[in-house]
Amino acid sequence: MFKVNCLNPIADVGLKNFTQQYEITADVKEAEGILVRSASMHEMEIPDGLLAVARAGAGVNNIPLEKCAEKGVVVFNTPGANANGVKELVLAGMLLAARDVVGGIEWVKASKDNADIAKAAEKEKKNFAGTEIMGKKLGVIGLGAVGGKVANAAVALGMEVYGYDPYLSLNAAWNLSRAVVHVTNEDDIYAQCDYISIHVPLLDSTKDTINAEAIAKMKDGVTILNYSRDKLVNEQDILEGIQSGKVAHYVTDFPTPGIAGQKGCIVIPHLGASTEESEDNCAVMAVQELMDYLENGNIRNSVNYPACDMGVCTKAGRVAIFHKNIANMITKFTAEFGDKGINISDMTNKSRGEVAYTMLDVEEAPTVEIIEALEKIPGVFRARIVKG
Repeated sequence: MFKVNCLNPIADVGLKNFTQQYEITADVKEAEGILVRSASMHEMEIPDGLLAVARAGAGVNNIPLEKCAEKGVVVFNTPGANANGVKELVLAGMLLAARDVVGGIEWVKASKDNADIAKAAEKEKKNFAGTEIMGKKLGVIGLGAVGGKVANAAVALGMEVYGYDPYLSLNAAWNLSRAVVHVTNEDDIYAQCDYISIHVPLLDSTKDTINAEAIAKMKDGVTILNYSRDKLVNEQDILEGIQSGKVAHYVTDFPTPGIAGQKGCIVIPHLGASTEESEDNCAVMAVQELMDYLENGNIRNSVNYPACDMGVCTKAGRVAIFHKNIANMITKFTAEFGDKGINISDMTNKSRGEVAYTMLDVEEAPTVEIIEALEKIPGVFRARIVKG
């Protein structure tokens, strides 16, 4: 029986995937698996028995990844599960920037007591007039799950789309419309595009991607859209760009004190993935990832350990080992099994940066003794019996 704790409410459509092998527990200290959405885990003491954390969403800023890695706790996310919801809000953001719909709605609210509101609207509407997005140029920085969908949808709306992604995967490339012009330099997007939408993860290398230097290279009257992470865009530089007239609008899904209510800023209260469908998709994917790992040791969509899949174990036992990515570890593992007369029938080893993950299928049920021996090897964070 596996015990799972939900730090946030998780959609029932996901929880229904759990079999009778699973129990939802309110006590996080006894949980082997955790499902989480937005709750912060940084101040939380990681239970010794915890094996995995599944984030029902893409961002994992609320989870201490290195701390989990060092304890042999796999952290999953659900990339692409909420991509359509975010894509639709990006399109809405472009339309809100192109045409002052919000300003028009506010005028109507303020004029609700005017008996001649319809007549007054005909005179007033010129103040909210805008442009169409058809025929305009959109630059998409990052062509992953969300960026690719945004690019394809914009093509369907008649926009001229330019995409930049130096790490474009083969699968993402196959799903991208042929009409998307792939550029090899962000400067090409800055120089040509009327709208620029950024869809990259927040890393030290991507922080402040949109800054004063980048803005200076853009067309006058550009609209910048940020539905990925707030710190990808330097707020002060954006505000100065708006003040100078270089930037017409900044559309973002991340409200902060610095931009809320500022002229030229269309700020949405983090609604990108807040749809029933997105929450359902994320919940289902998170539960499936958690189950496959707890039952089979397989890792899919982890953010702190490498992907690894050995399917369902058909041998007597399976052991998983979390360790540092250093030389001679496999030799030490196999020696421990050999010393105890346990034959290894299949094995895989994957690494990611400074950590690695090894799975071994064995022809005899592994014992607590072998796990203790493996965990005494310098560089091993954790070993667990997946089957045995």
